[in-house]
Amino acid sequence: MSVELYGLDAFTPREIARKVETIGVGKARLPLLTMWLLAVLAGAFIGLGALFFALVRSDPTLGFALTQVIGGIVFSLGLILVVVAGAELFTGNNLLAMAWAAGKIRSTEVLRNWSVVALGNFVGAIGLAVLVLWSEHPSMNGGAIGEEYMRIAVAKVELSFGTAFFRGVLCNVLVCMAVWMAIGGRSVVDKAVAIVFPISAFVAAGFEHSVANMYFIPLAMLLQGSGAVASTWPEITVMDFVGNLVPVVLGNLVGGSVLVGLVYWVVYIRGERRSPEG
Repeated sequence: MSVELYGLDAFTPREIARKVETIGVGKARLPLLTMWLLAVLAGAFIGLGALFFALVRSDPTLGFALTQVIGGIVFSLGLILVVVAGAELFTGNNLLAMAWAAGKIRSTEVLRNWSVVALGNFVGAIGLAVLVLWSEHPSMNGGAIGEEYMRIAVAKVELSFGTAFFRGVLCNVLVCMAVWMAIGGRSVVDKAVAIVFPISAFVAAGFEHSVANMYFIPLAMLLQGSGAVASTWPEITVMDFVGNLVPVVLGNLVGGSVLVGLVYWVVYIRGERRSPEG
């Protein structure tokens, strides 16, 4: 039973842990087609948040801090769509580590979910990138939006492995905390408010989200290939994309599954281990 915390009708942290555990079991055992379609949607949803972010970033009249903060707030659209409308997001699903540690799901079920969802997110993000290119959205504001996509993507692929990894760790700590707190809310407003602050913080700080990068970098590559941006930008190759995605995915995994999921398992669930069902 939930209790009122500081005057708000929210679930307690221990109740959230139980809900995360139960939700994790359901996510791990979704039918393959359902899991795949929800993953594709999540990739597109995060891409829409990234699109909103790039729009804000393309305005040169805003100062750095204001641009980053406002950009982070609007980027929150992506996770709000995932949580409220319903979708399967790789970074948020790193919380399946809690149900796994509790013995409720098998390692193969976790790996099945993470692999299918990550691939579906990739397809959804790239699919949105293609639609955005065809829509000529990057040509808005005198082409400034397209140039901003290039600026964002080039900065990402130039990160060292270690920097990308640790930015991925910090990013997914905040993403999974946003998901965790959203589960503690009862209404759409509760969930949206819980999401905005952690997500805007990671975006404003410049941390790395693997699914957002599945949208940003391929779109920049498409823009280069179409000649829609200046030729002075360094060419972004598939290997550049992979070189960013690998450390960011690994960092996201550590941040979400270890520093959030497993830590909260130790705090609230450890000692009640049960055998996997089925």
